Amino acid sequence: MNPIRLIPAAHLIRRGAVILAGLTGSLLAFSTGSPAAFAYVLPPGPSSGGTVGSPPVQTIVTGGMPGWQITLIAAAAAILAATAAVLLDRARAARRHPAAPST
Repeated sequence: MNPIRLIPAAHLIRRGAVILAGLTGSLLAFSTGSPAAFAYVLPPGPSSGGTVGSPPVQTIVTGGMPGWQITLIAAAAAILAATAAVLLDRARAARRHPAAPST
């Protein structure tokens, strides 16, 4: 019995492609969020004629998502993820070959 199990080349290529796609997606997410994180307003310079500009605007938040909706979305996402994990595990177990009985 050979204890070393060789992994097919197609599996390695597929795994590498998945890792590369994940890294690309995370790089894209970080690169789109960074401009907003480093944005700031420049103060008016001395050449603006002494006028400061418009007064700051007060933002009034009247909307938003209630806490029960956030909880409902989080619970639904958790249930969906658990269901998908169970179904994928069962599908994977059905494709496995049963172990040969030892005599």
